[in-house]
Amino acid sequence: MIEMTRRAALGAAAGLRPALAQGQTLRIGVLTDMSGPYRDISGPNCVATARQAVQDFGAAARGLTVEIIQADHQNKADIGINIARQWFDQGVDAILEVNNSAIALAVTKLAQEKNKVHLNSGGASSDLTGPGCGPNMVHWTTDAWANAQSTGGSLSRAGAKRWYCITADYAFGHSVQREVTRVVQAQGGQVVGSSVYPFPQTTDFSSFLVTAAALKPDVIALCNAGTDMINCVKQGQEFGLAGRGIRVAAMVGFSVDVWSMGLRTAQGLTMTESYYWDLSDRTRAFAERLKGKLANNRMVTSVQGQAYSCTLHYLKAVEAIGLARAKASGLEAVQAMKRLPTDDDVHGPGRVREDGRKIHPTYLMEAKAPAESRGEWDLLKLVATTPAEQAFRPVAEGGCPFLKA
Repeated sequence: MIEMTRRAALGAAAGLRPALAQGQTLRIGVLTDMSGPYRDISGPNCVATARQAVQDFGAAARGLTVEIIQADHQNKADIGINIARQWFDQGVDAILEVNNSAIALAVTKLAQEKNKVHLNSGGASSDLTGPGCGPNMVHWTTDAWANAQSTGGSLSRAGAKRWYCITADYAFGHSVQREVTRVVQAQGGQVVGSSVYPFPQTTDFSSFLVTAAALKPDVIALCNAGTDMINCVKQGQEFGLAGRGIRVAAMVGFSVDVWSMGLRTAQGLTMTESYYWDLSDRTRAFAERLKGKLANNRMVTSVQGQAYSCTLHYLKAVEAIGLARAKASGLEAVQAMKRLPTDDDVHGPGRVREDGRKIHPTYLMEAKAPAESRGEWDLLKLVATTPAEQAFRPVAEGGCPFLKA
C-alpha cells in the first residue's frame, strides 16, 4: 500500500509516479477523513476493510494485482478534489469512500469527466443519486432519504409530531434536514424550528439545545454525524431532555458513536444502520475476520462495512469485463457493477440500481440500557427492518440527470 501525504497529493508526488506508471495493476484510492470528526466512523479502518475485500476476493489467486492508496481530504473541498484529480491523472482507477458529501458530489463529476470510477461508501447526501448523480458513480452509503424514512418515519408513526432539527451547515446536513422534514410532514407532523451551525468549528451545542427545548418538541433530530452528534447527545443529557419528555434521534448514527458515549449516556438513542455486527451469522463472521486488523481494536462500523462491500463488488465487475477494459473505461466498470447481483457478508444479496443506488435493507436500532448489554460491543437492539426495495427513494423521484438524458 502507498500512503499519499497531503503534500504529495497537492503537487509533490514525484515519488508516487513510478509506481503508478506500471501497467496492469488495479488502483483504488481511499479518500476519507483520517484526522477529523468522522475518523472513527470511516477513516483508516475503511482502508483496512478495502484490503479485506481484496483478500476475500482472492485477487492474487485470480492473477489480479490490486493497490490500495489513501489520503485525508480534511473535510475541505479544495483539498479533496485536488487529490482526486491528481490521483486520476496518475493512473488511479477508482476512488473509494469520500465521506464528505460536498467532496463526493465534486468527485462524481470528475469521475465522469476522466472516465474513472467513484465508489462512494461514505457520503450520505441523497443528491448523489438525485441532481448530483453520474454514470461513473455507485452509491453504497445508507443515504439521508433512507435514514429519514426509517428513523423519522418510525418515530412519527409512534406519535412524535413536533420536531426540531439541529443541522450542520454543509451539503449533508441540509440534505438530512430536508428529508426529515419531508417524512415528518407526510405523517401529519411539523418541524417547529431548526438551528444551523457552522461546521467544523462548533463544539458547544448548548444554545441550540436550549432553543429547541423551549419549543417543547417531541423529538430533536440531529442532522449531523460523528463527534458533533456525540456532543449533542452528551449535552442533551446534561440538560435533562429525557426528563422533559424530549427524545433525541440521530439521523445518522453508528455503533462506534454509542460505544464512545457509553450506554448510560446513549441508552434509548435511535438511529438507522445498514450493517451491525450482531445481526446475523454472516455479519458476525465478517466482524470476526476483521478482528485485530482495525485501528484501536474497534468494531467495524456500517460505513467501513460499506467500503468492503463496494470494493468487493467492484472487483467482481473488473473480473467480469477484464482488467484492460475496466482500466480503459470507468463507465464500463460501473455498468458491469449494475448488471451483476450483489452478495456479501455485510449486506447479503442485493443489487445496484440504474441510478447507481445500492439497494439493501435498513435497520432501525436503539441503544441498549447498560443492564441489557452482554459485552463491550453489545450496544444496539433491532427495532424494525425496512425491506430493500422500500428502503431507498424510488428512482423516478430522484431526478437523476443522466437517466433523463
